[in-house]
Amino acid sequence: MQRMLILEDEPDLRECLKEFFSAKGFAVTCAAGGDEAVDWLQTHRAEVFVLDVNVPGLSGIDVLKYAKQICPEAKIIMVSGVERREVQEIARHYGAIAYLTKPFDFSEMTWGSILAQLRP
Repeated sequence: MQRMLILEDEPDLRECLKEFFSAKGFAVTCAAGGDEAVDWLQTHRAEVFVLDVNVPGLSGIDVLKYAKQICPEAKIIMVSGVERREVQEIARHYGAIAYLTKPFDFSEMTWGSILAQLRP
């Protein structure tokens, strides 16, 4: 079972993401802020990350950079309430496989190709 870390500061969306990915067979851990995510990564590893760009403490981009240093093969999905081209480019440069703008749904159309990339 692949381990996943979800970084999302909105409690309702964090819970929806957790339920969605748990149902898809991932072992999910959640963090509400960037510092919490990095603290978790001090002692744990994950194969997949879902990182909100704008969270309290360290940003999702900061967590992305850190995660790729210690888990270079990790697959990372960025999510944000703001669609900013420069942030998308930075995320892709550091290895994010997808960038979704909120609000998004949990349909096959939205997640199908992303989920296919997450499987080992």
